[in-house]
Amino acid sequence: MSAESHAAARRAYQALRRWLLQDAYPLWAAVGWDHTGGGFHERLAPAGPVLTDERRARVQLRQIYSFARAAPLGWSGDPRPLVTGGLDHVYARYRRADGLFRALLGPDGAVREERALLYDQAFALLALAEAHRLLGPAAGCPARAAELLDCIAQRLGGGDGFRANTECAADAALLANPHMHLLEAALAWLEVDGAPRWRRLAEGLARLALERWIDPASGALRERYESRGAGAPRRTGLIEPGHQFEWAGLLLRFDAASPPLREAALRLVQIGEAHGLRDGFAVNALAENLTVQDPEARLWPQTERIKTLARLAASGADSDAWSSVAEAAEALRAYLAVTPGLWFDRRRPDGTFVSEPSPASSFYHLVGAIGTLGEALGGY
Repeated sequence: MSAESHAAARRAYQALRRWLLQDAYPLWAAVGWDHTGGGFHERLAPAGPVLTDERRARVQLRQIYSFARAAPLGWSGDPRPLVTGGLDHVYARYRRADGLFRALLGPDGAVREERALLYDQAFALLALAEAHRLLGPAAGCPARAAELLDCIAQRLGGGDGFRANTECAADAALLANPHMHLLEAALAWLEVDGAPRWRRLAEGLARLALERWIDPASGALRERYESRGAGAPRRTGLIEPGHQFEWAGLLLRFDAASPPLREAALRLVQIGEAHGLRDGFAVNALAENLTVQDPEARLWPQTERIKTLARLAASGADSDAWSSVAEAAEALRAYLAVTPGLWFDRRRPDGTFVSEPSPASSFYHLVGAIGTLGEALGGY
């Protein structure tokens, strides 16, 4: 391990942590919560929240997760009112009669999309896991999560993975992204609960990644598996460097990772590093031949690169990983060069950033990256 690279990674982490604790958490706690109607705002501008946005269930749930992690990360404020208030709001306004969570409400609280998406249910499970860490047994999160997992199996299960939403056909393509977040939730519950059902779920999802979305020839992960329609099964969709890193990090995090899982994860990282970077930033998408298809660089792939490289560096599996971690952390800091506590979400190919309100959906990625980097460096 290079001492210089490790020191550079630590300096970048310390700057990111100061930003998170001194700027981001105080701002989003004070202004990111709707003190009139309840729930979290979708976006913040320097002048305040954007009040006309529709409100996605996933954003509410990601913000619950983000504030549930605030105290362990060192925030001096009290996240409990936001976590309990967020859960109360989600259960009162987004929960359907069948136990799943609807996708979307209007800014007035009216239902805009009744469908239940697997993606959103995965984030509900993740939010409950982190809330359980913070609030303890009295909040009843394990029972809520077990009930939701049963509802997911009943309403979205199909034998070979899960349907993307309650209205899609049983033979529709399997989508990698919601399954990835379901794996993330299962791993979180394994850490706080350890019930066999979460291990079974995690093992099944990891196996699906190998069998369905990861191309055995190239090692790249595609977004769709067209398995039950006409013609031969095939993997389709662009190759997203951010998802190569994100899946790899989850497979490496799995404590029962077999050699095939680890080998697949390391190959995903190699693809992301070798083909998914431009000027030190992870781009949005690659074509099938691994050339850059979409050279814009959103914020979230940078965070997933940090998380996965930090895990590799801490494990000692890659002697040069700390250098890449430091590079990725400095790249992320560029997105924060705006109003304190806010961020740019999109970097253009020419290196400039799109000036627009900061989406709350990215806070989850930032919290996860900064927290994982701190853990890899040996604590906060």
